[in-house]
Amino acid sequence: MNQPDPVPETLLDTDVRWMRRAMELAQAAQDAGEVPVGAVIVKDDVALAEGWNRPISTSDPTAHAEMIALRAAAQTLGNYRLLDTTLYVTLEPCAMCASAMVHARVKRLVYAATDPRAGAAGSVFNIVQHQALNHRLEMTSGVLADECSTLLRSFFASRR
Repeated sequence: MNQPDPVPETLLDTDVRWMRRAMELAQAAQDAGEVPVGAVIVKDDVALAEGWNRPISTSDPTAHAEMIALRAAAQTLGNYRLLDTTLYVTLEPCAMCASAMVHARVKRLVYAATDPRAGAAGSVFNIVQHQALNHRLEMTSGVLADECSTLLRSFFASRR
């Protein structure tokens, strides 16, 4: 599997800032009783769209944070192709979300915590950089990983 590229120093502060916003959205998901995952789509250092997990409240298995943000960004731009955008998300995307990012031509994915059970950006699969697909995303992982992992662990611990 391909490993994420190292983060250039010039992007690190920006990545941390946007991941903190994604964490705020993850907290909104948790407050609503959803798995705490948040996502932000950014272009030219401006947020185009945001989302947080809502499958329970919407009875929609596709209402992952990334999918909600992708739909909203496409509406904002008036185009399903989200060229030159970066998607920040607190948890490594699943296969559905990773595939949608490829189809949307998202330029870059930045995620915090890995998902060793369903991650599709290198943990289980690597859809976002698969050679057979017509588009591959640049990828950075581990931005605020400890904080996002703690949020997820505490959420699931409270459910047991």
